[in-house]
Amino acid sequence: MRGARMALSFLTVLPVGPCDADGRDLAAATPHFPLAGYVVGLVVGGVLWLPVPVPPGVRAALAVLAWLVVTGMLHLDGLLDSADGLLAAVPPQRRLEILRDVRIGAFGFGAATATLLVLWSALAAGVAWWVPVVAAVVARFVITGPLHAFPPARPGGMGAAARGGRWWLGALYVVPVLLLPGALVAGAAALAVVWAGAWWAARRLGGGLTGDVVGALALVAEVVVVLSYVTG
Repeated sequence: MRGARMALSFLTVLPVGPCDADGRDLAAATPHFPLAGYVVGLVVGGVLWLPVPVPPGVRAALAVLAWLVVTGMLHLDGLLDSADGLLAAVPPQRRLEILRDVRIGAFGFGAATATLLVLWSALAAGVAWWVPVVAAVVARFVITGPLHAFPPARPGGMGAAARGGRWWLGALYVVPVLLLPGALVAGAAALAVVWAGAWWAARRLGGGLTGDVVGALALVAEVVVVLSYVTG
């Protein structure tokens, strides 16, 4: 229960208690990351399901807003920082320094804007209300593999603190959503994109990953899942 509460506290804005993201409890929370995905997905799915007479574009915009609010914009922040650092034409050590910079650069702004626009467009296309549940749960599981497979790029960071947990137990949370139509294909696509993205990011950072990069991959995985329902 301590690990589950830690996962909900770290990955959502639910008032479940204080979150010590640098402590050893974060490693115990990784198997429960998909549990936080259920919270995120059900909130967003509720916005899509709510029988309010608004245009599809407005409903999709509200769903994106809910997505950002319930996660505390944690993964969006990771995408902003990761794009600025990973896309910069500088040595790996300088990229790690850029990842620490709280300022937003052109790469971060462009990547975040494009990602949110794609997500909004996909939701506006009329996906089922439960698609965000699949996206949020699957994304928070598939990131745990690379998180443990690649070494931390920066000692003492969140990426290092989250290592060591029995992350594979998170698959138990994922099984129910994989029974939904199209979820297996969407999950496979997200898995492939996340591992490819993690490999590329690790090469850019000298062999390891940071917490920001893992957070960015979670958002990318969510978009990939939603897109798979639009294109498939």
